[in-house]
Amino acid sequence: MTKFIKDYSTPLLFALAIALTHFGVWALANRALPLIDAPPLINGFAYSGFQVNQSPFDKQFPSTAELAKDLKLLYPLSHRVRTYSSLENSEVVALASNLGFHVMAGAWLGGDDATNQREIEALQAKIKNYPRIERAIVGNEVLLRNDMPLEQLTKYLDEVRADKTVPVSTAEPWHVWLKNPELVKHVDFIAVHLLPYHEGVPVDQAVDYSLDRYRELMDAFPRKKIVITEVGWPSRGPAIGGSVASKVNQAQFVREFLAKTAYKNYDYYLMEAFDQPWKVKLEGWAGPYWGMFDGDRKLKYSLHGAVPKDIRWIAKVSWSTALAFLPILFIAIRFRHWGLGGRISLAVLLQACITTLVVAWNLPGDYYYTLRDFIVLIGLIIGMLMTSAVLMIYGVEFSEVMFKGGWRRVYKRAEPLPKDQELFVSVHLACYNEPPAMVIATIESLAKLNYSNYEVLVIDNNTKDEALWKPIEAYIATLPDNFRFFHLPKWPGFKAGALNFALKETNPKAEVIGVVDADYVVTEDWLGSLVPHFSHTNVAVVQAPQAHREWENNFFRRMSNWEFEGFFRIGMHHRHERNALIQHGTMTLVRHQALKDVGGWSEWCICEDTELGLRLLEDQYELRYVDEMFGRGLTPSDFNALKSQRFRWAFGAMQILKHHMPKLLGKSTLTFGQRYHFITGWFGWLGDALQLFFTLSSIGWTLAMLAFPKSFSLPVAIMLTPVLCFLAVKGALGPVLYRKTMNCSWKDIFGASLASLGLSHAIARGILMGLVQKQGVFKPTAKGKSANSRLTLINPIREEILLLLALTVAATAMLATRGFNNIDAQLWVTMLGLQALPYISTVACQIISQLPDSKPKASVSIQTA
Repeated sequence: MTKFIKDYSTPLLFALAIALTHFGVWALANRALPLIDAPPLINGFAYSGFQVNQSPFDKQFPSTAELAKDLKLLYPLSHRVRTYSSLENSEVVALASNLGFHVMAGAWLGGDDATNQREIEALQAKIKNYPRIERAIVGNEVLLRNDMPLEQLTKYLDEVRADKTVPVSTAEPWHVWLKNPELVKHVDFIAVHLLPYHEGVPVDQAVDYSLDRYRELMDAFPRKKIVITEVGWPSRGPAIGGSVASKVNQAQFVREFLAKTAYKNYDYYLMEAFDQPWKVKLEGWAGPYWGMFDGDRKLKYSLHGAVPKDIRWIAKVSWSTALAFLPILFIAIRFRHWGLGGRISLAVLLQACITTLVVAWNLPGDYYYTLRDFIVLIGLIIGMLMTSAVLMIYGVEFSEVMFKGGWRRVYKRAEPLPKDQELFVSVHLACYNEPPAMVIATIESLAKLNYSNYEVLVIDNNTKDEALWKPIEAYIATLPDNFRFFHLPKWPGFKAGALNFALKETNPKAEVIGVVDADYVVTEDWLGSLVPHFSHTNVAVVQAPQAHREWENNFFRRMSNWEFEGFFRIGMHHRHERNALIQHGTMTLVRHQALKDVGGWSEWCICEDTELGLRLLEDQYELRYVDEMFGRGLTPSDFNALKSQRFRWAFGAMQILKHHMPKLLGKSTLTFGQRYHFITGWFGWLGDALQLFFTLSSIGWTLAMLAFPKSFSLPVAIMLTPVLCFLAVKGALGPVLYRKTMNCSWKDIFGASLASLGLSHAIARGILMGLVQKQGVFKPTAKGKSANSRLTLINPIREEILLLLALTVAATAMLATRGFNNIDAQLWVTMLGLQALPYISTVACQIISQLPDSKPKASVSIQTA
């Protein structure tokens, strides 16, 4: 019991501290805001009685009982209501009259003259039968919508006014009245809408602005009574200029308006009594959210006391804290050997991801969702789950590298063995269509190895041009007998097929197989310093890092070099800690017997090296990583070659994942750490595929918003969070880790980041193709320098250019239609801009790759570590 308390008390306190801190942050962010108190009575309400799932467009109307219940709910607050139609919900006037309301009855006018006439007749009948009708409104914003010309509207007004029973008017915004002074001659009073939200006025100026417009009308028409038939502010909706829709802002506007108009001669109707979800089709996103009560008839804010920003915040924070508690406790226990900063950073990231998901899950409680909205939300949550997983994988690596304090599994070069104890090594070099000089340079370095017990097998497979392979054959003929050359004119299996052929030709006494790429110049001590590790019988692989040469005087090759370095200085150590190494097909040594026992190289996989490493781990072997330089190769010749290489790696990764998934998820000898790395190790690349999906979705959604602005609105900020966070984290963590682990300049860090971003689309395509296709094609990576024609510059990046153009057009069109001062539009365009960064980087990389070499500052020689 004492040991249990000792082992778990600190992690438990850690998890509790994170939970309490999270709850405290929510409490501070959602503390109730003090606002001016307002009088308890409201002059009148604009009233539409439709319930949450009802709509006049679908001919779904509230029952008499529902209408009566609404009116009884309103009566303690006001004794006046305004209606909009005399045909729809026609019983409202009777119900309101019986309850003691005064009614301003309306007739809805549109483009159909026959329907308009029926509305007029119904209104006239109600005026005759219900003395509680004190005013009549003929048409609502008819001129604003341009439903009919002024002359036709005045005819309807004159027809109703002819009875001279009640004052008659039509309702329009203030500017429509000023624009049409002729209209004033045909009404008994001016029915004006004062809705400053639509005019982009900040909420703290909105009431004064509304009253100024009221006084402007008074000055323009001093002999006409003015009735404010709509005044209010929405609780949800897009930002319009300085206008921001929120429950707090709605309460602030209403309270301030009521306080400033109290005990004065203002006749007004608050817009409106109840939220009307159906109005989204008529007015856009903000349309449903003008009510003082929500669609479920719950009061959204009171007229006195402080107003909370979110009345449901306690439920949200409780769920998010509870869901994160056990995973955070796991982090505290599993990574207790990390520094405190590592555990905190990982726990905070996890809590943020879960909180975002909980908030997204609760969106239907904050908004009125249609079936289409629910489908989009489900897709959003799935995307957020995947994005959160990617972020957590980045977070684990970042926290371990930054705060662990040191690697526990670290291997160095070994002391070379005496010649009589050296293990026999068979070095295999596979090549295809390679420049002879480059291959010969590699063979020359192998001939200089400070090791006596080895052979070198050079296998040229499928090279048709004799000018490429004959010089290599001729050169090897000049070397000792332990160097042998094989030309395979038609051989299956790509590089794996060539390596399997080499296995059959290998000297039977070989205990270790070495593999180098055709462009690698190795150091003399490569075998002598690494082969002794195989004295440990469970060691199957000893891997040295890939390093490069001839990159210092060309910025593109410099970018490529440092982009590669990131994985070998960071990712390989991160995986090596749990014996989950990614084996690479160059600078690698493999135990011969272990290689034969697992069946050799897999010819079905275009990443045969990584796949072999996983099979060896499944057989419980140890793979070692010695992070010292024992050879240097050439970087890809140009950006197209780099893209092709990364596409192949991503495609092969999905082949491996699909093939080995039963053992990764099911019964096998793999440890938890090995399963973790081989399942999640490619999540970063899956994130690139996810980003492509988000980009295409964003372009499609923008087009929909432009074509159907009322049906497709700007998403709320929570919908943008996954994309923005993913791009921000991916962009920020890499440079920080580079600075921590490598001695390179900020210029080189920028170049590596640019290359990494520029490869995103190629990786995304590789991931998607690898998921849907079974067989891939192994394309060797062109190395060294290239000379592309101008005609070939665009073709390799045409997809990225098209996506960049689409994002640019979408962002420009959004700003042009929504305005440069629209906050929601600015946020959306910011997201489109961030999504464009990978494609901008691709274009930049392609341009940089064509630049000539700079003048060398000094000669560079291969170092021996």
